[in-house]
Amino acid sequence: MQAATTNAATSPMSKRAGAVSGLIFDMDGTMINSMPSHALSWVEFTRRHGIQIDLPDLMRRTTGRNGAECMRELFQRDFSEEEAWNYVAIKEQIYRDLFAPVFAEVPGFKQFAALARQRGLKVGVGSAGDRHNIAFALDHLQLPQPPDATVGGDEGLPGKPQPAIFLEVARRMATRASDCIVFEDAPLGIEAARRAGMRAVAICTGHSADELAGPHVIAAANNYLELIESDFLET
Repeated sequence: MQAATTNAATSPMSKRAGAVSGLIFDMDGTMINSMPSHALSWVEFTRRHGIQIDLPDLMRRTTGRNGAECMRELFQRDFSEEEAWNYVAIKEQIYRDLFAPVFAEVPGFKQFAALARQRGLKVGVGSAGDRHNIAFALDHLQLPQPPDATVGGDEGLPGKPQPAIFLEVARRMATRASDCIVFEDAPLGIEAARRAGMRAVAICTGHSADELAGPHVIAAANNYLELIESDFLET
């Protein structure tokens, strides 16, 4: 299979990709334009708890990690699972309340996923977000077909850059890891794909193509409309 590689703002190039049977999508910043609302939710959550933060640094350290890992990173102390996830529930409710009125997909995502299915590819979701955030996103997206597999960050698996979430999606889709392509917007997720033995496509909604580069990254684009226009799936 020859994959069209879109240089996030310029013209398509091509790179050998090999057999593909499944596409695995991260959710926040990859399927949906949720990262600004996540950032605002951290600001509000930390305000309520009297914590001073460097927001860009906190986003860099937590994006891709599961909720419990994020809380341990924020408070810089260990929590029981129950205590950590109680904090997560508060923070993520703030996020959903903020994002619901302005909910938006990453441009072209639904169309791209539908085209992938037309070509016989399986579609999975591998997110560090919890089941409530995943249900919220899928409810708003209203995909014609649900994903073939969905794995979230509250299922007892380590967050990214560990590869466990992506490997579990592939297992549930009954596909080999090497036959999957991961779509990711964050460096920790790009690294998780590499560790899983999967190729990756960088979705540059919050990071540059250079920040998301790697030997396993076969394409980079600002959104899915660019991938559609570059005939990524056809080639």
